[in-house]
Amino acid sequence: MHFSTLAICAAVLCGIASAYPTEAAPQTLAARDCSAEAAALNMARREKRGLPPRSIYPTMPNEICVLAPEIAKENYVLSGSVVRNDVTDGEAGVALTMDIGVLDISTCQPLPNAMVEIWSTNAQGEYSTTALRGAYPSAANGIAEIQTIFPGFNSDGANHINIAVHSGNSMNSSTSHNGRVFFTDGWTNIISMSSPPYENNPNTRTLDLDDPVYVEANGNGYTAVVDIEEIEDDWPEGIVGYIS
Repeated sequence: MHFSTLAICAAVLCGIASAYPTEAAPQTLAARDCSAEAAALNMARREKRGLPPRSIYPTMPNEICVLAPEIAKENYVLSGSVVRNDVTDGEAGVALTMDIGVLDISTCQPLPNAMVEIWSTNAQGEYSTTALRGAYPSAANGIAEIQTIFPGFNSDGANHINIAVHSGNSMNSSTSHNGRVFFTDGWTNIISMSSPPYENNPNTRTLDLDDPVYVEANGNGYTAVVDIEEIEDDWPEGIVGYIS
């Protein structure tokens, strides 16, 4: 597994912050202290939704911007019309709004117009060639908001959503990073066992710590776990997943 020049600012709201330098950087890019800026982004996006401005850490780590492990683009088939902020295509499941914050590691500032792609499985853990796949650019505040559903687990490791960040605001721009963001075993347990679309999933479940990709993505200072907030304290009505 190799490392790209994309830096992931770990430990903001949902565990990994998709960030990349505006200029070419060596693959040995050192961690950068962007904690103050990441914390500000954390608070602003939560306050916008009327949620408590907290972090998954009691206090922000001093060095949070580091290179993240790169993975291959697996299960990756997209049609030409993919730029959209709602990728559900009528798939049944618990509504999940992915709130993805992108930071420029050279300035530690939110990065607008970065194309963010996601693709994931349906409630039964199956990939589609069109549904639950799409991309949307980050806004002026550096946040790309994409509507999807909580994924059903499959046999391809711990429950996750695939993510790619492009260096520009179009699908033709180069890909800065391919990776995965994960969910806690607890959230996967609750939703998989309590929601009809997820029941009778035929796939073999892999727990987080049994997945080597999860272990690497969450080791050596990395954090790749989505921070979940229920909508009005009622998760069947939908959840918000933060990743920065």
